[in-house]
Amino acid sequence: MKIVLAFDSFKGCLTAEEACRAAEEGVRRAGFGGEVVCVPLSDGGEGLVECFLRMGKASPVQVKVHGPLMEEVVATYAISKDGQTAWMEMASACGLTLVPLERRDVMTATTYGLGEMMQDALGRGVRHIVLGIGGSATCDGGQGMLLALGMLKSTNGVLPQPLDRHRRHRSTDVDDVGSPMSTTSVLTVACDVNNPLYGDSGAAYVFAPQKGANPEQVRLLDERLRAFAKETEERGVATPEDAFHPGAGAAGGLGYALLTYLGAALKPGIEVVMEASGFDDALEGADVVITGEGCSDEQTTHGKVAAGVLQKAKERGVKTVLMSGQVQDREVLRTFGFDRLYGINEGDERPLDMLMQAEVAKENIRRTCQRMMEEGL
Repeated sequence: MKIVLAFDSFKGCLTAEEACRAAEEGVRRAGFGGEVVCVPLSDGGEGLVECFLRMGKASPVQVKVHGPLMEEVVATYAISKDGQTAWMEMASACGLTLVPLERRDVMTATTYGLGEMMQDALGRGVRHIVLGIGGSATCDGGQGMLLALGMLKSTNGVLPQPLDRHRRHRSTDVDDVGSPMSTTSVLTVACDVNNPLYGDSGAAYVFAPQKGANPEQVRLLDERLRAFAKETEERGVATPEDAFHPGAGAAGGLGYALLTYLGAALKPGIEVVMEASGFDDALEGADVVITGEGCSDEQTTHGKVAAGVLQKAKERGVKTVLMSGQVQDREVLRTFGFDRLYGINEGDERPLDMLMQAEVAKENIRRTCQRMMEEGL
């Protein structure tokens, strides 16, 4: 019998690898002597780089770049052992967590640092960049990134400034240079939102308020994104339809720049991670796969790690167990296809802050896995 353990992190508590190891210990505690394969996973958002580093597939690289407000920050990305692939998170260079609450200013926040990080990887000979774009502090349509890559220039030769209330937008020009990505085989973007660049469901109206924008700023940001799309279309870089491509509005419109200027392929984050982790190979000959996360509910069915694992497992007829810190919406999850559901804290009356302690959570995973095995798979 072969068991595959494919957990996401238990946020604020355990890494995906810690959860997998605790589960393996619980399975062994029950006397199981068969094959156990651990595949720690991520949904492609924040934690993407750490996920690949934990897999042992890459080595970390640190580079000084400009942060969201053009302050110096140290961004970390990963390069594969053969030097051909880089895994990055835009949040490492221009994420919301890099800006203290009292300094957040989505009107000036820039993706410039992301372009610098990408440029660093290209300079090292990387031919494939895998980029996670969750957690941004920005709403610049990716213009900062393009400036750093030398693909876009402002008419006055400086970085984008706050939109002047007396002007509709600032004019930008595309440099007469080829894409720096032309030397790479592919740019893959882990993206789990389908919003267009602009409009009521676009980057500004949906996401900018979460980054501190007030209603007037949201309106101005939407105008800025519309103007950028129009200029891009006039220069033949994009068609009007590109602004409405699913994911164009991701990360403050960064998705649009990645699609149009860099020819990126936008894929669900879990697909990107599972492909790179070799999950299909791990499933070969498996009888059971156990997956889980901090809290499972109806949202789990929408592109989360557990949903991706279930889909792959069902394609091969492999039984799938969901084991999470908390399990809500049980009927929804059963209908979705999970064969068995376990909440590791069931019957534990201790307060949540204690249950969230790493050693407590690990032991509860071990205990639950042992019980599951003794009940019979």
